[in-house]
Amino acid sequence: MSGDIRSWLPTFGIGAHVRKALGYVFSLRLEYDYMMAKGLNWQPSYTGYTANYVLNPLYNTAAHQPVFYNYRTTIQELSIQGVITLNNIRFHKAKTGVAIYTFGGLGVATYSTLYNALGSDGQPYDYQAIVNQFGPGGFTYKNRKEIKKALKDMMDGSFETIAERDKSQPTIFGGTPYRPVLVLGAGIQFKLNNKFNIALEDKVSITKSDLIDGQQWQETGDPTVHAQTRDFDSYNFLSIGLNYNIGKKSVEPLWWINPLDYAYGEINAPRHMKLPKPVLDDADGDGVTDQFDHEPNTPAGCPVDTHGVSRDTDGDGVPDCKDKELITPTQCQPVDADGVGKCPDPACCRDIQRALDSGLVGGGGRGRCSIGDLPSITFKGRSVTLSKDGEALLATVADKMRNSPNCKVAVIGYGESSKSAQQLSWDRVNAVIKYLVEKEGINSDRFIFRYGQTGGDENTIDLKDATGEEGPNTVPAPHPNLRRR
Repeated sequence: MSGDIRSWLPTFGIGAHVRKALGYVFSLRLEYDYMMAKGLNWQPSYTGYTANYVLNPLYNTAAHQPVFYNYRTTIQELSIQGVITLNNIRFHKAKTGVAIYTFGGLGVATYSTLYNALGSDGQPYDYQAIVNQFGPGGFTYKNRKEIKKALKDMMDGSFETIAERDKSQPTIFGGTPYRPVLVLGAGIQFKLNNKFNIALEDKVSITKSDLIDGQQWQETGDPTVHAQTRDFDSYNFLSIGLNYNIGKKSVEPLWWINPLDYAYGEINAPRHMKLPKPVLDDADGDGVTDQFDHEPNTPAGCPVDTHGVSRDTDGDGVPDCKDKELITPTQCQPVDADGVGKCPDPACCRDIQRALDSGLVGGGGRGRCSIGDLPSITFKGRSVTLSKDGEALLATVADKMRNSPNCKVAVIGYGESSKSAQQLSWDRVNAVIKYLVEKEGINSDRFIFRYGQTGGDENTIDLKDATGEEGPNTVPAPHPNLRRR
């Protein structure tokens, strides 16, 4: 109790409640509690009790006879509370074994307060002997234990006198006062299993009455002057309880369940959730959806790779579904529209043809290559990128090479004065050959790679007929660390 008389602890109480979940976080609780509280002041009163219509007749107020306030009250409280669970919504754990909650509500409480005012002989206690024992200045906090022991030794613990009551307050059950109460509290539950859990809880009830402890008058020093304390009493109920979840089968109330656990369970193994069948567009019907298809208009019936591009097993540029020669050797490419290549003559035939061309046999040679003069490609500054004009010139070179399939072409770059110049020459020669092979479809075996030559302009790449000559069609970069990005 928190009132005008100091509490005498411990006392006891017992209660029961029924709780119903309205959701995962909020629930309602109807609770009944039966509680007992005691109090005993270790400091005497000389004038305050004079306004108490119960104590006043028992003592000599004119002589300022000392009185030690005491009481025992029995409280019955019925309340309805809203309970909020604070920790069952968890993002990184499915469930919890501990539930923390807070609650508040309204109720009504009855109280029956008694004084221990008379001894076993039926006469009021004479506290003067205790006052004489400790003296006027002896009633200090330091001596409180000795004072209370002396009082307990004197008193018989009977609590036989009905305490002062506010006659304006309503009563029930034959005169027992009742008052509205405001209930606040918090608690923690420890789960034992799906049926049982233990709860540790503290509840504070605030009343609108100053007489639950039976005292409402201040000490004024003048028995003819009466002043009320003007503060309402409250009481605290700290409890440990056993909760049982009602049901034919073991059930878990919603305040124990993580609502996200249900959602995660449905995502992992849907039981109630209906997932729509995914619709992925595939315009050309090749089995690769449009968002991943690098060839969105693949002809019907053509097998494709994982990127939706028509398969071309021999790499001759004709898809397998249209290729009449599925495996065309590299030396027999380029091929015609049906994917059929023209393979070169055997070595013996080439030797005979070379002899005919040189005039060694058959009289008067006849030239095999009639490609004629080829243009030069010019680069600006230190660029290694072909200009639009350069690409146009290389297109004419490619036409001539297609019309003269027996011709070889040497691609010549200049610059040997430094490592940087050699690398720049290599990059430009490589850019020309790469363009003719990748963009124009000329076989790389028809080129001879020459870079870092002398006697020419470093910004110019020359192309010359090299039929009958030998040389590599690719060369490692001489100084790759100096290559321009």
